[in-house]
Amino acid sequence: MTRPTRTRPGRWRLGLGASAFLLATALVPAPAHAAEVTDYAITVDPAARGATIDPSLYGVFFEDINRAADGGLYAELMQNRSFEYTTADNTTYTPLTAWQVTGVAQVLNDPGRLNDRNRNYLALGAGSAVTNAGYNTGVRVEQGKTYDFSVWVRAARRTGLTVSLADAGGTLGAAREITARGGWTRYRATFTAERTSSTGRLTVSADDAVALDEVSLFPRDTYRHQSNGLRKDLAEKIAALHPGFVRFPGGCLVNTGSMADYSESSGWQRKRSYQWKDTIGPVEQRATNANFWGYNQSYGLGYYEYFRLAEDIGAMPLPVVPALVTGCGQNKAVDDDALLKRHIQDTLDLIEFANGPATSTWGRKRAAMGHPKPFHLTHIEVGNEENLPSEFFARFTQFRTAIAAAYPDVTVISNSGPDDEGSTFDTAWRLNREAGVDMVDEHYYNSPQWFLKNNDRYDSYDRAGPKVFLGEYASQGNAFKNGLAEAAFMTGLERNADIVELASYAPLFANEDYVQWRPDLVWFNNHASWNSANYEVQKLFMTNVGDRVVPSTATATPALTAPIGGAVGLSTWNTSAAYDDVQVTDADGNTLLSDDFSGDASRWTPSGTGDWSIQDGQYTQGSTTAENTMVSAGDPGWHDYDLRVRATKRSGKEGFLIAFGVQDTGNYYWWNLGGWNNTQSAVEQSVDGAKSTLLSKAGTIDTGRAYAIDIKVRGRQVTLYLDGQEWGSFTDDRPAEPFRQVVTHDRKTGDLIVKVVNAQDADARTAIDLGGARVASTARATTLRAAPDAVNTETATAVAPVTATVRGIASRFTYTFPAHSVTFLRIRQR
Repeated sequence: MTRPTRTRPGRWRLGLGASAFLLATALVPAPAHAAEVTDYAITVDPAARGATIDPSLYGVFFEDINRAADGGLYAELMQNRSFEYTTADNTTYTPLTAWQVTGVAQVLNDPGRLNDRNRNYLALGAGSAVTNAGYNTGVRVEQGKTYDFSVWVRAARRTGLTVSLADAGGTLGAAREITARGGWTRYRATFTAERTSSTGRLTVSADDAVALDEVSLFPRDTYRHQSNGLRKDLAEKIAALHPGFVRFPGGCLVNTGSMADYSESSGWQRKRSYQWKDTIGPVEQRATNANFWGYNQSYGLGYYEYFRLAEDIGAMPLPVVPALVTGCGQNKAVDDDALLKRHIQDTLDLIEFANGPATSTWGRKRAAMGHPKPFHLTHIEVGNEENLPSEFFARFTQFRTAIAAAYPDVTVISNSGPDDEGSTFDTAWRLNREAGVDMVDEHYYNSPQWFLKNNDRYDSYDRAGPKVFLGEYASQGNAFKNGLAEAAFMTGLERNADIVELASYAPLFANEDYVQWRPDLVWFNNHASWNSANYEVQKLFMTNVGDRVVPSTATATPALTAPIGGAVGLSTWNTSAAYDDVQVTDADGNTLLSDDFSGDASRWTPSGTGDWSIQDGQYTQGSTTAENTMVSAGDPGWHDYDLRVRATKRSGKEGFLIAFGVQDTGNYYWWNLGGWNNTQSAVEQSVDGAKSTLLSKAGTIDTGRAYAIDIKVRGRQVTLYLDGQEWGSFTDDRPAEPFRQVVTHDRKTGDLIVKVVNAQDADARTAIDLGGARVASTARATTLRAAPDAVNTETATAVAPVTATVRGIASRFTYTFPAHSVTFLRIRQR
């Protein structure tokens, strides 16, 4: 077909007469003004065969972060049910956190305990009571539904217990009487809720002195299997995605803390990496642990439950095991050969637990838990974004060798560290390629701008391997603009399905009252859950994948040519630093700014926090806790200039930040020297407050040393010098392409699926050429459309799919894709 003719930047004129196309009935009215329309073209080649798409391409990653397990997917309504909370979990915790005592009660850790792995229990005095507050606002019950109570009791003599469920408005269910006697015994009772409440409290009172442990209240209405204990609405949201895999349990849970076991020999180590053997068997015998994210893990939701969930939703289980190199800021290689061998054997035992016959050692344990048949584990990941690539790979190789010898059909996945580029990334990828690793896990959390710019990230990857597992990614927010940027990026994942075999957004869940990380896919509290805009994007892609890519091309935005422009700035992050001799000169050497701070700092405008003052002829920021202390000077219209400054770290965790191209408080570039706890330096770009990394290298900044910094900005190219030596350079000329597309074929239905993201303010009138394909005259269009800043909440769903029938489909037709939209056209081939 005839290509569109360029008329002016951002606008295109179709080079075909109107009669050459059939106008599709769009989901929105035609735009009222021509200026609101941008014209594009998509050309599809149905005769060419694109990459085959792995049926498990899109999955989910479940990590116990933001109270995703206890107080979330794990349906237990009691918080701290076994009195195991300690300051190792959170400095504010005590063994009675979430409990209120009436009378006399004491938590004990002595030989009278329920079992060695359940260290604490509650000694409750005669005539005393304890009340549990649950999660969020309290214990959630729904009228007419059944709840199962249980408790382990040790009583020296025959003792009566009363169990009641109530809120401020009165009784929620008739009280239950239990008679206990003798050694540790589990007692049960059942409640039927008389009213719906989200503020309930459960109270256990005793006539005589008793010992209590594992106080539990569970809804009987859970997902699929009552024995699984999964909160129904949250599990259903996972199932509705139809994910190809479930990655678990982490994340930072896997590669942080001690690698020791939970035993007397380790001192009952409470800050351990997530180790699968701690999480199976009867719940009262599972070892509790301190969660890296600042709370306690009961492990009521453990490996067996993860495997059952994956099986129930038809997904591939993909567990992650420790590699004995810590990450997530800890960055330590464990040098203990015996411990390494134990973890390798634990990994082999895990595969046997999943796949072994019921007559095998670990298969027998699986069968005893209620699942005689194997779980059919095919993939396992060793390690999680370790920042010490050589140390990690030396240990990974031993895991891989052992697994390959015992289970040659299991794919062993490596990783490339915590970032999308940089020295760690490059070294990890080199080691993985040289060793012929099957698959490498990449992780990155970047700005929407980064995702719009990097749709072609995998176009240039080596087709000979290894494959890519994009195990964690997200843009920095839950607004629809974030979902749009991720959708644009996902079209590139599909186009490169021969490289990208698996991909999962992260994290999955967040309890709105216990948040350690944003953004998240699904939000919830103790009584409701709701889908983020990002979830709706993921669901649209995950339920409309197709079997293979149909090659296609589309109009693209030209490269950026306007020079990088803006003022200059100084900042710090958890660090005190001093600056001196700031010089800004234009390309001809003319002075734009000169400040030796011999007078005042009136030229500088604060836009952040911090404690700035003139001290000894230097501009000094004194706080070591303030995070962004930006002060700026100059003209936002400056371009093609040199910025020179002397910087000295005085104290604190990091180095210093030198900004250029400063437009306002949310839009700038800065050279982050000694960032990430003084482990690396990078150039970051902030767009509307969301940052992405353009260039990074390992390195530290010394305290007390004055560094000479020189930044040369020429057009779109920037060169950076540290103490007179070139540190690095980059050219930022890639546009944040707002219009992205991919076409796939669904073998089951015969459909061509045209997937288009229009992330701009203007509607996109698009000429679509299906390359002579014979197609039905109607198509099904599913569209996500909303304002860029729209956010789904518990009470409002601003971003939701709309499906309609589109008429006028032919081998060549036009379609107007609304501004700020994701649209999937399912076109039936004849």
